Amino acid sequence: MPEPLRIMEADDELWQDYNALATRSYGHPVGDITRLRPHADIRVAVRNGRVVAGGLGLLTEQFFGGAPVPSAIISAGCVAPEERGDHLAGRLLTERLRPLREQGAVISTVWTTSNAHMRRLGWQAPVPVHAWSIATEDLKRSFTSPGLHIEHGRAGAGEELQRRLARQWNGPVQRPGWWSAWMDDKQQLTTYRFRSGQTTTGVLSLAMKRHQRHGTDLTVHDFWAADVETLHEMMALLGSHHTRAAAIHFRRSALPPYPALLHDLYRYRLTAEAWHPWMLRILDIPEAIRRRGWPNDLAIAVPVDIESENRGNWQSYHLELKNGTAQITKTRTHGDVQLTRGQLAVWYAGGYRTAAAARLTGVTAKSDETLTQLIRATTDHEPWLPEHL
Repeated sequence: MPEPLRIMEADDELWQDYNALATRSYGHPVGDITRLRPHADIRVAVRNGRVVAGGLGLLTEQFFGGAPVPSAIISAGCVAPEERGDHLAGRLLTERLRPLREQGAVISTVWTTSNAHMRRLGWQAPVPVHAWSIATEDLKRSFTSPGLHIEHGRAGAGEELQRRLARQWNGPVQRPGWWSAWMDDKQQLTTYRFRSGQTTTGVLSLAMKRHQRHGTDLTVHDFWAADVETLHEMMALLGSHHTRAAAIHFRRSALPPYPALLHDLYRYRLTAEAWHPWMLRILDIPEAIRRRGWPNDLAIAVPVDIESENRGNWQSYHLELKNGTAQITKTRTHGDVQLTRGQLAVWYAGGYRTAAAARLTGVTAKSDETLTQLIRATTDHEPWLPEHL
């Protein structure tokens, strides 16, 4: 009789088996399984003494509304090809989240190509994601150096700047101390810091590899500018690579969603490539609402119906926001707005910019006035997740 499936934390032997399975499942080695082992929670599914599925998770914090929110980031999940089709991935995912939730995670993020599968489990994509490519000559012709001081290499001031700027968006990770070394090793990054006087105002990280015919392929991984002068200096530095790199590539979600290229290019001829988006799930509604940052100048009290984790059931809540804090409590009063779990995640991330946009994704409300008021609570920051796992 076959042994029942067991899901457990990976010890050294199970970790090696999971690593081998991931290579077989993905068709190539997954380096993060080794690099992130000291920092990640790794869970595997075992049947008849064989690892048939596995994945890693990180407990970290992501900024929403300017405040760090405890988050479970899920990555490197795989199921043996011969085991697929039996809902094993969903069962494993529940067990991968369990220890991270016990440690305080109230939201969860994933980058995945399995969008429909994750959507059924409560995740949703707040915003489209693109990678951008532009002729290096066009950057050189469009951006002139303002004369800021440029230094090669990482330093504490650059990491401080990144943390400060990350608070201006919904989604960026509050990077732990080991993050930069991990990314430098993984991507072979070259980093530059930009300084105005004694103040660090920009951080730019890029990867270069030899082009198959001539010159180099240059890809931007980190782009953090505190002001427009720094932004122009960073673009000018990229443009200075015109003799070696025919194009500058901004990897998916590397470029913040501000219109610098739209407004400043002398000729708008860049290429956008759509990528699978990041997806968000709210694990603990009251705590996720409490831990998030909120506008100080907004006061609302809205009854809201939210779909439960057991899809098809609904729970009524009362959401109250004032003085930059919010709380949500269960109630028996039916809501003026109805949100599925996925719609809740998009709203939380600031993905709905207008009532019209929300309604066109299926959000229902008794009035546009109430829905507009609710949406205003999360649109003071735009959604952007530059980190990848």
